[in-house]
Amino acid sequence: MMTERIQKKEYLNKIMTAMEAASLIKDGMTIATSGFTPAGYPKEVPKALAERIKREGTGLKINLFTGASVGDELDGELARAGAIKRRLPYQTQKDCRDKINCGEIDYIDMHLSHVSDFVRYGFLGKVDIAIIEAIAITEEGYIIPSTSLGNTPAFVENAEAVIIEVNTRHPKELQGMHDIYQPLKPPNRKPIPIISPKDRIGDTFIKVKPDKVKAIVLSDIPDSVKSFPSIDETSQQMADNLIGFLENEVKKGRLPENLLPLQSGVGSVANAVLGGLVKSKFCNLSIYSEVIQDSVLDLIDSGKVNIASGSSLTLSPKGMERFCNNIKEYKSKIILRPQEISNSPEVIRRLGVISMNTAIEVDIYGNVNSTNIMGTKMMNGIGGSGDFTRNAFISIFTTPSTAKAGSISSIVPLVSHCDHTEHDVQIIITEQGVADLRGLSPKEKAKAIIDNCVHSSYKDMLREYFNKQMNKCHISHRLDEALSWHYKFLQTGTMKNS
Repeated sequence: MMTERIQKKEYLNKIMTAMEAASLIKDGMTIATSGFTPAGYPKEVPKALAERIKREGTGLKINLFTGASVGDELDGELARAGAIKRRLPYQTQKDCRDKINCGEIDYIDMHLSHVSDFVRYGFLGKVDIAIIEAIAITEEGYIIPSTSLGNTPAFVENAEAVIIEVNTRHPKELQGMHDIYQPLKPPNRKPIPIISPKDRIGDTFIKVKPDKVKAIVLSDIPDSVKSFPSIDETSQQMADNLIGFLENEVKKGRLPENLLPLQSGVGSVANAVLGGLVKSKFCNLSIYSEVIQDSVLDLIDSGKVNIASGSSLTLSPKGMERFCNNIKEYKSKIILRPQEISNSPEVIRRLGVISMNTAIEVDIYGNVNSTNIMGTKMMNGIGGSGDFTRNAFISIFTTPSTAKAGSISSIVPLVSHCDHTEHDVQIIITEQGVADLRGLSPKEKAKAIIDNCVHSSYKDMLREYFNKQMNKCHISHRLDEALSWHYKFLQTGTMKNS
C-alpha cells in the first residue's frame, strides 16, 4: 500500500509521524495549506501541532493561508489552541469565526481569485511551509492532489518547504481528474486558453522540487463535509422562481436553450437551488464553478449536465460514497482546477457564466451583503462570489425573504455591510419572486425589489421608507432611519414594528 501511494523510492525515508512533521513549524511562520470548502485539506499535521502547543504551552502562533474553508482538524484545532495569528481568505468553522469576531485572529477577507497572485507577487510575505494533502506521489516525485486544488499549486511553487499528507482514505482513481495550470507573472502572462468548460489546459499533477519536501505523513481521515438538509419549501420556491426566470430568458432569446455555463455558491441553500434544475426541462448543461456539491451529482445522474468544472469535490458523506461507487462515470464529467483558474475573471467573462450566489441581506437598491451579520459579525467571507458576480453574463443572488423565524427581513433599506454594489447585481430572487434590476434606475430598482421579493410582513414598512426618501431623488437616505431596522433588531429581537 505504501509503495503504491508513494512511488518515488527516495521519499520513503522522508516518512515520519505527524508530531515529527509538526515540530518543523516555528512561531511566526506563515503556513499555507491545501483545502477548499472543506475538501482536500491536511488533517494529521494540524492536529499534531495543536496537541504540541497545548502540551508545551509555547504560545506559538502562525499565519494560516488556505484555498477557502477547511475542516475542524485544521481551523478548529488550531483556533482552539490559540495558534492562529492571521487567517485568509475564507473560513466557515465556528471556533475560528468566534476568534475572528472577538479580535483574537486578524482576518483578511479576500476574493478567492486574488490569493495565488498575492502569494506569487510577494504581497503577503514569504510562505515558510506548505502542507498539502495528496492521494499519491508519482515516481517523479510529483504530487497528485486529493479532493480539491484551491491554491495548492501556487503554495507549493512559492513555499520554502513542503509537507505532504498522503491520505489513503481518498480513492486513487481521483488521479487524472485535476487540470493544473499556473499563469506566468506579468509582463509575461498569456491569456488562459479556456474557451469551453470542458477544455483541459494543464497537468494532472503538481511539480515540486525534491529538496523542498521535508516530510511525508500518512493519513486516513475523511473530509469533514456535512450532510446537506432536504430541500425545504422556501428553497424549492426559490429554485422554481430561478427556473421560471431562466425559461423566460430563453423565451426572449437572451439565452440559448441549454443556457450558458452555471456557477453556484457553496452551502445548503445554493445546493438546493442548483438541485432544483434536476426537475427542469433544461438539458445539455455545463457548469463552470468553484464547488462540486451533491446537487451536481444529481444533475449528472439525471443526464442534465455534460461537464462540471470546479476547484473541489465538496460532497456529503453519502455524496462521496455515491461518487466512489460510480467514479469512472463522474470522472469523465468532472474537472478540478486551481481556484485562480476556476474563479478567473477573464475566463468567467469569456464563457458567459451565469452566477448564482447567496446573500445575507439585500437593500432596496440592489446592494448585497454576503459576509457580515448586522454589519459587524463576520460569517464566512466573500469567497468567490465577487469573482463571479462582477464578471457574469447574468449575476443572480438568492436569499429567503426573512430570517430568524421572520424576525429579520433579508430586504432592508440599506445593507449594514456592502460586498456587491448595485452596479454588479442584476437579479434578486427570494421565495416571494424575482426582481430583474437590469437597465433600471435606483428608484425603479427599489420598486421592483419591494414589489417582487419582500415578505408581506415587511412590504408596507419598506414602501413607507421608499415613499418618504426616494420619490423625488436619485438616491436618498435619512441616516437616522437607514440602519434603524438593524438597530431595532439588536434592541428588541425583531425588525417588525411593535
